[in-house]
Amino acid sequence: MRLATWNVNSIRARVDRTVDFAVRESIDVLAMQEIKCKVEQFPFEKFEEAGYHVEAHGFSQWNGVAIASREPLEDVRTSFPGMPGFAKGHEGPDAPQEARAIGARVGGVDVWSLYVPNGRALEDPHFTYKLHWLKALEEFTRDTLTASPATPLALVGDFNIAPTDADNGDPTIVPGFSTHVSPVEREAFAALEAAGLRDVVRPLVPEGFTYWDYKQLRFPRNQGLRIDFILGSEAFADAVTGASIHRNERKGDGPSDHVPVVVDLDLDGPDDDDRPMIW
Repeated sequence: MRLATWNVNSIRARVDRTVDFAVRESIDVLAMQEIKCKVEQFPFEKFEEAGYHVEAHGFSQWNGVAIASREPLEDVRTSFPGMPGFAKGHEGPDAPQEARAIGARVGGVDVWSLYVPNGRALEDPHFTYKLHWLKALEEFTRDTLTASPATPLALVGDFNIAPTDADNGDPTIVPGFSTHVSPVEREAFAALEAAGLRDVVRPLVPEGFTYWDYKQLRFPRNQGLRIDFILGSEAFADAVTGASIHRNERKGDGPSDHVPVVVDLDLDGPDDDDRPMIW
């Protein structure tokens, strides 16, 4: 299986580019974030013509997530247990949920496409919401893997966190003053890993950003952030055979400000003929 995640920053504006990438790179499962449309506005036909099944979750021109797959998607969910909501001036457990998560079972893997809240500013209510959202995701992960530790679970998408200083090349993102690099956000990311997940790309691609702001020539200057991740359970991580960050997708006409992150999986394990002989 070849699985990719990509914050497409408006699927209607970039559907041709997105489908072309998926076909050209032989992607089996593509998790998308910031589709920025209602479900009925999603360009399903473009994906279907290319041989993909798609499940989408979106309410408006903001946020939105989707999964495209060569195989049918099963057990589709549009939130995880405890996922908080947010609306300006509306706080509390009954705040409406945003379209930030969609999960499905495909090819034996439980895949979640996630668009973690941005946080906006350290003192903004959206930042508190972000931390609550991440805590709920951690608890969901821990509960899932405690109940079924052999589950190949993948949480993929735009996490809006640069977990290490090496993941921040943007001079305007300053520790102590900016979101994405604060100690509490990094602690929340580490808590996801402690709950049983691994960053399966970093060991194979130790360097490289996944996002560059459109402003101030950030991409030509390579002043980006590494904020898009594929986090997998032990069963998922052990099946990973390769990984790549597709930087060239930030080039050309009308690119997203993010690029795809891809992993290759061998979920069946080696063939008998490939295993060492034991005498």
